[in-house]
Amino acid sequence: MASSIISQAVIFSIILFLSINKAHSDLPGEKNTHLHFYFDELISGSNATILQVVHAPNSTGFTFGAISVIDDYLREGQDDNSSLIGRVQGLVVASGMDGSLSTMLNFVFTDGAYNGSTLAIYGWFVLGNGITIERPVIGGTGVFRMARGYSIASPVIISSTEYVYEYDVYVWHY
Repeated sequence: MASSIISQAVIFSIILFLSINKAHSDLPGEKNTHLHFYFDELISGSNATILQVVHAPNSTGFTFGAISVIDDYLREGQDDNSSLIGRVQGLVVASGMDGSLSTMLNFVFTDGAYNGSTLAIYGWFVLGNGITIERPVIGGTGVFRMARGYSIASPVIISSTEYVYEYDVYVWHY
């Protein structure tokens, strides 16, 4: 099962890289949208929004070779009581022996002006280094059809039970 999930992740990555378009901001009918929201991940407890599905050989932690699935909260503000505007669903792969991660994320909007739309973000980062994470937007649906752009995520809360990131996403779409 682990090799099947890894194979699917590799195939998905190849397809994504082959489908990336060169970004132009001057195409007729194209729109530019700036989004601002918070990504809230519960990493422990009965309501955890991340689950490790493949454990690295000879390891109990999230180290090289491990794979997790996520179904995190997308909120207007950083507070737990802030309005829920969607979910972030995808895969997190411990792809680097240096602790770096590859992420395949779908931002699924379920409320507000972008309800029913999605953004696909793929990229790399090192967990827990406290720096800003920049990843490309490689696609979208609904309002964000043919999206491309980039996202900037900055850590707001990093604790033993929760990660909250503030996101600014800049998208060109039709």
